[in-house]
Amino acid sequence: MDMPLVHRHNAATRALQMSLFDGLLDTLNQQEALEPANRTAIYQRCLWLKKSVEENKETLQNLKKTDEPAPVGNYDQRKQDEEKRLVKLAKQLEKLTVVLERENVTRDYTEDQKAQEVSQTEQESDGEEDEDDDDDDSDEEESGEEDEVGDEGEDEDESDEEAATAKEFITLGDFQSQQEGDLTFKKGEILQILDKKADGWWIAENCKGNKGLVPKTYLQVYKMETLRQEISEEEVEGMDETTGNSPRRKSSRTGSVSQLNSARKAMAEMSATDALMTIGAIPAGFRASTLFHHLEEGKQYHASSFLQPDLTPSQLTFKDLVWDPEKNSIQARQTHFSLILTLWSCKMIPLPGTSIQVLSRHIRLCLFDGNKVLSNIHTVRATWQPKNSKTWTFSPRVAGLLPSLLDGDCFVRSGLPSPEIGILFELGVTYIRSSIGEKGELSCGWAFLKLFDSNGAPIPTKTYELPLNGGTPYEKGIEVDPSIVRRANIGVFHQMMTLRKQPRLLVKLRSSDSRRREMLNLLPETLIGSLCNVHLLVFYRQILGDTLLKDRVSRQNADLICSPVLATFPRLMEQPDIMDALRSAWAEKESTLKRPEKRDGEFLKSVFLQVYHDSAYPLLQSTFLREPKWAEDEVEASRWKMIADFLKQSREHEGALYYLLSPESIHEAFDVSEITYNILSEVKKAVASV
Repeated sequence: MDMPLVHRHNAATRALQMSLFDGLLDTLNQQEALEPANRTAIYQRCLWLKKSVEENKETLQNLKKTDEPAPVGNYDQRKQDEEKRLVKLAKQLEKLTVVLERENVTRDYTEDQKAQEVSQTEQESDGEEDEDDDDDDSDEEESGEEDEVGDEGEDEDESDEEAATAKEFITLGDFQSQQEGDLTFKKGEILQILDKKADGWWIAENCKGNKGLVPKTYLQVYKMETLRQEISEEEVEGMDETTGNSPRRKSSRTGSVSQLNSARKAMAEMSATDALMTIGAIPAGFRASTLFHHLEEGKQYHASSFLQPDLTPSQLTFKDLVWDPEKNSIQARQTHFSLILTLWSCKMIPLPGTSIQVLSRHIRLCLFDGNKVLSNIHTVRATWQPKNSKTWTFSPRVAGLLPSLLDGDCFVRSGLPSPEIGILFELGVTYIRSSIGEKGELSCGWAFLKLFDSNGAPIPTKTYELPLNGGTPYEKGIEVDPSIVRRANIGVFHQMMTLRKQPRLLVKLRSSDSRRREMLNLLPETLIGSLCNVHLLVFYRQILGDTLLKDRVSRQNADLICSPVLATFPRLMEQPDIMDALRSAWAEKESTLKRPEKRDGEFLKSVFLQVYHDSAYPLLQSTFLREPKWAEDEVEASRWKMIADFLKQSREHEGALYYLLSPESIHEAFDVSEITYNILSEVKKAVASV
């Protein structure tokens, strides 16, 4: 009977293995005594064996059970065992190739090929190490590990030689002091090393003159040119995250896991903000914007989510949308507090370096209790003059209606009774790095205004001058610009001059009049927004109440509701220029109404629906309007021009019907979601956002 093919393949593999062990391994042990020409021949034979192994692997993979001349028991298992042997052979040959390359076996082998081979060896070794059963494999694994340790030792020697002469080091992560005498530092700080102790804990001094012990594994030699080369997008995307935790005083052998490699890896993981801080492009107190990050996470902190009705804990009825049969309207609901906030100005805001271009200056504000965001995040854009670029102002005087994005008058409502609640202000800039075209969002400082005093009473309505803090809202005691040092033990005049240089925010709290208070009480319990849009939000809530509470056949009916206004109005909260178009169209229409008509609530709602269908709704479905992009001047100017042209045409033709039926107009493909309001999906969004 013929030998099974899989057995014949097994015999060929073992012949290769015999050739490998009997020839190469013995020769390798004596390679230092060989001439370079003989080592080159060994290297060439190693390459030939690698090629033979690959050919055998390919042949084995193509074998099928039907190819056997006679039945073979346990065929699949035998084939898998054979594949494992070939993989082990390939690993061993890879390791031998690497060792021979280290001895300069051939000069024709390029550095790129070498890196690729080493990387492949490590990956295969990690995946197959657990499957080695015999003693020979164990010995070879130990030999491979020794080679890897040797590489790390070489890197450590290079790093130690460089570190021995250097005095300035940059920190690779955050470190919190664990014992008395330790020095706390943040990632990206530059430390002056005063004494390098043998146990790995060095005496360092920071920029403020504080001294203490720091772990050397958190340090890398500070070189500006090396730093700029290390921080690149390709390296940042290719690296894994580190924990930044440090063990307490271990031996130098335990902590010496290739300092050079760990330093490069940590530097590649530095964020864009850390990179800018390191090269001196921004003050030390600047950080990546916390509130912008929350907005990018999803719809949870968008105003559109908080505008939707909320359910009671039983989820059987609405919590903040109740019908008042006497007034034939939704019921006004007073909240824990409802006030009007005016942003005045920001003063002495440090300027970023010339290497980055500022696209937008703005403030993001929300309700905050020191731990988490409790409301939607509202954004107001600031204006500034080139002659006084450190001062930001709000609500500039413009012709016509003021864009809501620039309106510094905001309303703040909350039904949360927490005594720790307050308003968090985060000053931010959107920037672009001219050299590489990288865009980002920076926080230039933050301030917190607590709305209740220690006795639980509301704070008085007045103007507040709030000092700005550096870092994130979860960090305390960080200066926006540490170069401006507060002087405590000097004269009063110098103290006043020093305080005038500190970044600060001026805001004013004021109560609303009775008419505006009635309008605000028709809004959701927790919401922050632009004051100029309150009447539009009230119309939406009233129409929402009519649809869900008065006109619905049954409260248990959850069918789709045909209402373009309810289906699309929340999208306007994320596109303020279209909201401004609706506000402008409504102001024009309202100016033509008679006094009795303005007093008729039902008539006003019907007119509002008509205005909405003639202005905002077509704009949301149009294709000529470019997608909104934050802080893109060209896109924003193009949208403003297109919106103005559309409103002009709509006014000339007494509505948007001409535009909708015109063959020259192109619209997005119709989707039923444009005109249908889904109670279940919208309410679930509101519940999830709280």
